[in-house]
Amino acid sequence: MPQRLPFLALLVTLTSCLSSQPRNVMNVCDMFEDRRSWYEAAAGAEQRWNVPIPVSMAFIYQESAFESRARPARTRLLWVVPWVRPSDAFGYPQALDSTWDDYREATGNFIARRADFGDAVDFIGWYNANSYRRNNIDLHDARNLYLAYHEGNTGFERRTYDGKQWLLDAADRVQGNADRYESQLTQCRDALEMTWFGRLLD
Repeated sequence: MPQRLPFLALLVTLTSCLSSQPRNVMNVCDMFEDRRSWYEAAAGAEQRWNVPIPVSMAFIYQESAFESRARPARTRLLWVVPWVRPSDAFGYPQALDSTWDDYREATGNFIARRADFGDAVDFIGWYNANSYRRNNIDLHDARNLYLAYHEGNTGFERRTYDGKQWLLDAADRVQGNADRYESQLTQCRDALEMTWFGRLLD
């Protein structure tokens, strides 16, 4: 048993590092440099769904700030006692149970988890591709894609976001973050595309 303790400690440390928030969520190049597997997952989702990497990353930043196990804050009973959560949204994409089930059924990825970055970024690509098909929202239009993501595509069609200034402000932030991430990614994408051997020789 004593011999197993160092291994268990190492496992806990590695798990903590993998699920912790990146150090600099404002810079997509820094995030991808720290976590090359995230770039590979985001690039794979971009290839499958044609949703630009900066848009997907801006969605995750808005929804969870890259916290793998994020949940909505609990409501308060009598302004003091922690009470129920307002929804069952969870993980990087803050996807609801029902929407996540739709994604798993549609893609056949029945073991997908919302706390897994690769699954989360693929989910966002899938959802935004549906928004393009249903509402003809340009896949670079992070603002309107986010409104459809938050309100659902039926809600977007009905303009249920009208009058929700907090949501319109959030959608503007998503667009601003997507624009910033896009500018940053142009500076580092070639390096991220290099193989490990190419990086060694660079």
